[in-house]
Parts: sequence; structure tokens; C-alpha cells
Amino acid sequence: MPLRLTPTFRNDLAAASRPLAGMWVCTGSPLVAEIVAGSGLDWLLIDMEHAPNGLESVLAQLQAVAAYPITPLVRVPSNDTVTIKQVLDLGAQNLLVPMVNSAADAEAAVAAVRYPPRGHRGVGSALGRSARWNRVDDYLAHSDDHVSLFLQVETADAVAAAAEIAAVDGVDGVFVGPSDLAASMGLLGAQTHPQVQAAVLRTFEAVHAAGKPVGVNAFDPAVAQGYVEAGAEFVLVGADVALLARGSEALASRWVGSPDRGERASY
Repeated sequence: MPLRLTPTFRNDLAAASRPLAGMWVCTGSPLVAEIVAGSGLDWLLIDMEHAPNGLESVLAQLQAVAAYPITPLVRVPSNDTVTIKQVLDLGAQNLLVPMVNSAADAEAAVAAVRYPPRGHRGVGSALGRSARWNRVDDYLAHSDDHVSLFLQVETADAVAAAAEIAAVDGVDGVFVGPSDLAASMGLLGAQTHPQVQAAVLRTFEAVHAAGKPVGVNAFDPAVAQGYVEAGAEFVLVGADVALLARGSEALASRWVGSPDRGERASY
């Protein structure tokens, strides 16, 4: 029986009339992923870079959220051809690649998600969930329609190269990471520093000039709103682990009388 895959995040952005709000899924738990999938948010980011996620747990989370009207992206741990191939074959349709610092890095990521002769993705659709074990008609011929690729700008060098990164054919959008960007600027832990925010906004301008959508990570609601007003089309506004940490601390403060720890940044 032929099957049809869901639209990609690229399609979601093209059809959106407002910025799309999402959250990180970092626990590695399919149950938690399913809970937040029913939240009403637009998208989820299943993280393999800084969370305890491998191929099996990512697969389980993709399966858990598939029944809900939300779009999952998977952030691979690095711009690695083999990992990208495996994540695509297990059924991820939307990828975020971290630490892309140049047009050459962007071209390498594009090549990893495309089949030959335009790339070097390994051909395993008969064996993988990506094509539902060859139940998606003409998957190989139309694979570009089923995959969207987003690249992460998160260093000062990447900001300087943002226009060239975004202009690479096959890049569907750019996501800015203020935390690593702050660190690369000598401002570790100060992702809301005015210099960091100015660099984020320069990236917005460069990416938009290339005709691509841009997103950003911002847990502080005021900062996130500012970025939306500056043109961000998609924003990560929270994380499962951060919500659990802050919520449990609030319970302890109310019922146990824990000492005041002051404001804690969620990211």
C-alpha cells in the first residue's frame, strides 16, 4: 500500500502567517516527547548534540510524536555524513546541523542529504523508515521534497559568513544559537548581551537578504518577542528539561522552603 509522508518544516514555514514557536526535547524520553507533542506548539527539536539521544531513542521519539499535529526537527551532533545518513534513514524529515561556519560547511551538509549525483547520501530506502520500506512511491526521485535542511550559525565567524551560508542551494533556513555565539565572542553565558543580540540581528539581515527564513533560540520571553519583531520566522522558547527543573524548584520553594537561589536562566 503506498504511503504519503507529512510536509516538511520548509513547507510549514512557507505556509505560516506568523512565527512558529517550538521547544527542545532533551530528556531522551519518548513519553516526554509525546506529552509535549500534544502541547499545541508548532514544532519540536529533538537534540542529539547536547542530550542523551542516539539513533534508537530518536527513532522512538519520532514514532511517539507522529500522531500529533506538530513538526519534529532533529539536531544531529555534528556535520557528519554518516550520522546524517542514519538519521535520515530512520525517518527524520527535518534536520538541523550545528556549528556551520562557512559556505563550504553548508555545501557539505547539503551533499549529505542529497542522493548522487548531486550529493552522497547512501541509498538505503528499501531498508529504512525514511521511505517506509519502499511504501512511499518514487521516494528516491522526490527525496528533496521529503527533506528540509536547516543550518546553525553560532560563532562570530559564522555570523560573518551568514549571507554565503544561507545562499547555498539546498539550505532551507538558518537557526541562530546565541549561547555558543556569546562564547565565541568572549561573552560566555551572556547570550542576551547587547553585542550578542546585535550579532544575532546582523545574521537575520544577512539570511533574509539571501531569501531564506531565520530562527533563533530565546527562552526569555521578552528577548524572544524582540527577535520575532526583528523578523525571526521560527523560535525555540523552552525545553522539556528546563521546564521540569524550574517547575520542581518552584515546588520545593513553596513546600520545603528551599533557600532562595535567585533567578536561574533556563538556557
